[in-house]
Amino acid sequence: MLEKHYRHAANRRLAHHLQHEQPFLFTFLNCPGLDATNHEAERAIRWMVIARKVWGGNRTWAGAQTQQNLVSVLRTCWQQDKDPFPRLVLLLRSPGTETLDIVPGAG
Repeated sequence: MLEKHYRHAANRRLAHHLQHEQPFLFTFLNCPGLDATNHEAERAIRWMVIARKVWGGNRTWAGAQTQQNLVSVLRTCWQQDKDPFPRLVLLLRSPGTETLDIVPGAG
């Protein structure tokens, strides 16, 4: 279905997005213990989303993305009983993209 040519632009965008994400769509089948949904993760950071909305959010889109990523790393480290500080230092000092050891299969 992803290789089909869609006439409507929104359908083309969706098919392109799904094709790009295809290698990751069924990761949970190969990673024991990884849930098929992100429902638990969404509930874990819900308090921060509510706080952001109540406090007025961020003033820029970049600020909102930074807060979103920071909260995600902090919460994941907390759930895995790992110290977030060295991981955040690694991210801040890295000139490129880093995959933290809090990601399933990352080591």
